[in-house]
Amino acid sequence: MIFSRFYSWGILGFALIAMAVVHYIRRRPSGYWIYLILFLGPPGAALYLAVEALPELFDPGAFRFLDRNRRIREVENDLRQNPSAGNYEELGLLRLDKHDWAGAKICFDNALRQRTDSLDPFYRRAIAEVGLNDFAAAQKDLERVVTADANYDFQRAAGLLAYADWKTGSVDRAAKLFEQVLRTSTLTETQLHYAQFLADQGRRDEARELAARIRDKRRGMPGFQRRRERKLYWQLAALQRKL
Repeated sequence: MIFSRFYSWGILGFALIAMAVVHYIRRRPSGYWIYLILFLGPPGAALYLAVEALPELFDPGAFRFLDRNRRIREVENDLRQNPSAGNYEELGLLRLDKHDWAGAKICFDNALRQRTDSLDPFYRRAIAEVGLNDFAAAQKDLERVVTADANYDFQRAAGLLAYADWKTGSVDRAAKLFEQVLRTSTLTETQLHYAQFLADQGRRDEARELAARIRDKRRGMPGFQRRRERKLYWQLAALQRKL
């Protein structure tokens, strides 16, 4: 069926299917899309691109990577002339946005060698350390941030500290901090980490219930938010399969 539809559409059909498959592999939306692409051929690919890919063009952050890469080059240039803490912090933020965890950590290390009067470099370095699975280092930085401001970054810092506590074996403290943060926080990341924690502790019914609530929450999200949290929902799907 795919080939007959492909031949009737010619090169355009091949291009549509190729673009749809590449986008699907990179973004991993709902699983039924791959079946529509493969079994409907070019019409299915066109429908997929219209529903899943086209809206991304209207996302304010869709082409942010182009400006980010340009800015990275500019700040790296500035650092050769002026290796200041501020320049290192800006480059660290740009590299965090790119998920270059190791590069970001180096930047914040360099910034913190020059000044330690701000919480933000400690917090941003902790995010990079979590990305590198260096939870002991992240725990130390996050403790400093949360001790000074328990609500830092809409309580994301506290949620990440609970996650780092769990990963470093401080299970009781992690449980208390997760429960405390989630009384008021609705961050998907923190909720997901707590569901993973519950599953790890053998509290499978609670983990299933929380995972279902996180999944249901996605239905009410605007499209841009669903796309930005897509990787978290991949992890959620993996957790639900495990449960």
